[in-house]
Amino acid sequence: MTNNLKVLRAIKKITQEELAKEIGVSRQTINALETGKYIPSTVLALKIAKFFDTKIEAVFQLENGD
Repeated sequence: MTNNLKVLRAIKKITQEELAKEIGVSRQTINALETGKYIPSTVLALKIAKFFDTKIEAVFQLENGD
């Protein structure tokens, strides 16, 4: 699974820490998501998409083999 979190954060000009506080997770979780080391739960993916006012598919994309 890939994601556009880093790009979306840059557009909103927010840090990992700020995003983490907004959605109720740690900065380390955001870092792990951005680097592909962590796959979010459905609830977390929905919270992130809602924060960025977009669809989940605009944030997270499946790769071949997922």
